[in-house]
Formats: sequence, C-alpha cells, structure tokens
Amino acid sequence: MVYRGSKKNLGRKPGVRYYTDKEMKMVGWCMNKGIFININPGKGTNDWFIEIKMNNKSHQDPKLYTGEEALDKMYEYYKYYYDKHNV
Repeated sequence: MVYRGSKKNLGRKPGVRYYTDKEMKMVGWCMNKGIFININPGKGTNDWFIEIKMNNKSHQDPKLYTGEEALDKMYEYYKYYYDKHNV
C-alpha cells in the first residue's frame, strides 16, 4: 500500500535555470560580501520582480519579468556586482 499524504502547496516557482561553475563562484562571492539577490512573485500569474539586499538595505528592480527572464537577470546582477569589485 502506498501512503498518499496531503500535497503541500509550495507556491509558484519561476522555473529552472542551470548555472555554470563561474556563475556559482560569482554568487558565492556576493553572498560572502553580504549581497543577496532574490526573485519574488508579482501579482500576475507569470510576473516576477527582483530584490537586491546589501548593506542592510533593500532595493527592488522596478521592472517585472517572466520567470525565465527573472532567473537570467538575477545572475546578470550577481555578475555585475562581482565584476564591479574584482576587475
């Protein structure tokens, strides 16, 4: 007999994006420096916005993105902050 427990609602997800080792290096560096970039759901069914937290302050990108665009933009922001301090 297979137990079928209740399904937990985990909310919306922006999708899946596979990252490279270089991207993970940039993400790790940013997190170690206190720079965190989150993807948060908007009001529409496929609307997402990006929030950047650093220095105990939070900034929101004013543009709404699709799930795939939001994931790409998140890594673009991580690359920007990594490159800004490591060039």
